[in-house]
Order: sequence, then structure tokens, then C-alpha cells
Amino acid sequence: MSRDIALLSATELLAAFRAKTLSPIEATRAALDRIAALDSRFNAFCLVDEAGAMTAAHESEARWHKGEPQGLVDGVPTTIKDLILTRGWPTLRGSKTVNRDQKWEEDAPVVARLREEGAVLIGKTTTPEFGWKGVTDNPLTGVTRNPWNADMTPGGSSGGAAVAAALGMGALHIGTDGGGSIRIPAAFSGIFGLKPSFGRVPAYPLSPFGTVAHVGPMTRTVADAALMLTVLANPDARDWYALPADGRDYRVGLGLGIKGRRVAWSPALGGAVVDPEVAAIAAAAVEVLAELGAHVEEVDPGLGSSRETFVRHWYPGAANAIRTIGAEDRKRMDPGLVAIAEEGARLPLMDYLAAVREREAMGQRMSLFHRKWDLLVTPAMPIPAFAAGHETPVGSASQRWVDWTPFTYPFNLTRQPAASVPCGFTKAGLPVGLQIVGPLYADAAVLQMSQAFELARPIRLPHF
Repeated sequence: MSRDIALLSATELLAAFRAKTLSPIEATRAALDRIAALDSRFNAFCLVDEAGAMTAAHESEARWHKGEPQGLVDGVPTTIKDLILTRGWPTLRGSKTVNRDQKWEEDAPVVARLREEGAVLIGKTTTPEFGWKGVTDNPLTGVTRNPWNADMTPGGSSGGAAVAAALGMGALHIGTDGGGSIRIPAAFSGIFGLKPSFGRVPAYPLSPFGTVAHVGPMTRTVADAALMLTVLANPDARDWYALPADGRDYRVGLGLGIKGRRVAWSPALGGAVVDPEVAAIAAAAVEVLAELGAHVEEVDPGLGSSRETFVRHWYPGAANAIRTIGAEDRKRMDPGLVAIAEEGARLPLMDYLAAVREREAMGQRMSLFHRKWDLLVTPAMPIPAFAAGHETPVGSASQRWVDWTPFTYPFNLTRQPAASVPCGFTKAGLPVGLQIVGPLYADAAVLQMSQAFELARPIRLPHF
């Protein structure tokens, strides 16, 4: 167990609450103190509700004192990404164009479930404007920075959540992932992030980017993500895409190990160019899986490049996200978002429908692939984190964020569960992530492999 209360996992906090060796007040105070000490440097939060959090912590402590916790995460400090509706707090989506002065009366499903289970909500984490890109900066709150090197990006679009997790600013963090937005910052920031199967976690309102967008947990341990998914996967009638609730507790069976699992290792996923240092770290991580008893073979699933298929989903989604925003207000927006939205608005309908068919073919190919292979493993990112404040690495040939994220967005198109687990560091001290992909709806299998790897190679956190 960490000596720093702020760095305790949710699982550790709950055990301490139960044993009465620690209170939710102390846990919440520790998280808030971390924010006060570090957030001016890293910019993980766009809103911190200290008074509301401490009130909730006192209420939680009273419940624990009586031996009557409200739910699975009672008293655990928790954050919400600023794309997710939260009662009593503005959801500005990183944009100057959203009116702060309106009634904020509704919780999104994930927020409602966390409240019901007793979580202490401490604030909202930063996102690029409307969550449009794989780094985190926006016109409203500026640039969010990497917890390992403040000159670098933490990734995005759930960059604030990743930074908050790595720095002990809460134990549980809600992220969203439409093309890698949980896994990119998890990889760049050195924490665990899971994009569940589409529909596993109810979402409302549906993302303007459509059915490529998922909601999921970002945490400092795999066990915390399993706990969090157990809470988040509870039903909500507002999401008509949501899977039927099965009442599964994702903590059960988490430690079963991976002996005998059939694992396909795809170091380039059909042709991605990978930084040699990242490639070597990921390959060494795959050797650990084999040491743990998995049957690992280098196999490519044959997806080929899906960049254009994804772009023809994502860019029209961007057009949808800002379609009601007038020309004058668009001048106050991130120019990159406006540019891809305008391009998306010009996409011919038949080209979009062709992309839908391509997506269907990808999903079918992966379903057939997983008849033989239990899990697919790739690098999470082909590069380490680069300079903050830029959409693409300075001096690279990349034009847009999709050019340097070839491992993540294919599995938004196919709707499969996929996680990034930290697997090492570059010589410059930047984290590298290993992506673990499961068959559709096999979220538990992804968590089990992630847990096995974490136990063999524990997650390291930055020291402050």
C-alpha cells in the first residue's frame, strides 16, 4: 500500500474505510490537496468543487461509521470528463461557445451510477474542444501537460483524466473514447485505461461523433477499472444502444491469469510505422505474456489501413458537433476542429455509406479472427508523447491526429473492448502502453490479461 493517501487505489481506500483506518474525508482532502499543489502546472481540471466534495465526503464518512456504505465506491474521490453531463456543474466541452449560464440539472448515466454508489465527485477534467483530437488543449482552458514531463502532451481527448489519475487527483476517472481518447492518454501518461465494448456502458446524450464513441474507466490499477466498470455498466433507459444488463461483477475472476490463452501479437497492425524504442518495449512486454503462460504468435488480423474509413465517420461527426454554431462563434473555436467539420460537411452521402459498409466488413473480419485468437495485442501508440500544444509531432509528416494513432481507432470502428496498460519507459522517461484487444463483449478477458500483466510488471507513477 502506498504511504501517500492520494496515491492509494480505490480498492485500497475502500478496505481502509471498512477497517476504519482511514476516512473518506482524509481521502478527499488528500486528492484536493494534490490538485491545489500541482494542477496549476499540469492543467488537468477545468472545475474543482471543493465544498461539494467535502460535503459528500462527510456524508460518506457518516455512512461508513454506521457500517452502512451506500454502494461499491462509497467515499472514493472521482472525476468526470468535461464532455459528460453532471448535475450542478457546467459541461462546457472545452469550448467558449457553450453558455455557462443555463440549468445543469441532469446527470449522464455514468455520473448517475457513480452517485448512486456513493462516489465523491471532486471536479471535471479537461478535454480538447468537443473531444475532437488526440491531444488535450482548448481555447477555454489552455494546454494540459504530461505528468512525466510537463513539456509534453498527455494525449487526449481524456488527457485531463489521465493526468489526474497519474498524479493522485482522485482514484476513479471517467473518460470517453471515440478514436483512442482513453487509450492514447493512458499510454502517454502511464496509467490504465479501458474502452469497453460499445454499449457496455450506457451513454446519454449519444456523442455527436456517433457509434464510434465509448465511455469507460481510467485508473491507476486494473482492479480499480474492474470495480468501476461494474458500477458503470448498470443500465440506463436513456441509451437505446446499451447492452442488456447482466449484473456482472468484473472483479470476479480478475486474477485467473492467462495460462493457455491464444494471443495474436501484431507489432504493426498492417503497416504502421513504429518508433524503434517503442517497438522494442512493446515486444518485451509480449514476452512477459508468454512467460505468464499465454500461447503467443505474431499474426496480423488483416485489417489494413482504416484511416479513411475512420475519417469518413469522424469528420462528419465533427460537423454534427458544431452544426448549430454560427460563423462568428466559430472564430472563437479551435481552427482544427472547424476545418475537419467543414470537410466532414462536404462529404457526399454515398461516400459516408461506403465507409459504413467498410466498417461492417472490418467488424466481421475481427469476429472471424477471434474464432482462433482469444486476444490481440499491439503497441497502444507508435510513438511516445511529443510536445504539448500541438496536434501532431513537430516536424513529422502527420497532418492530423489520426495520422499518428493507427492502433486505436480501428477498434472504435469494430466496437471491440480495448485497453492500454503501461509496459515500460523510453530512455527519456516517457511511458509506453501495450494495447490489449478482445472479441466483442469480452471485456472481462481484456481486464484479466491486463491484470496478469500488471501483477508481473506493476504500474509506476510519477513522484512529486
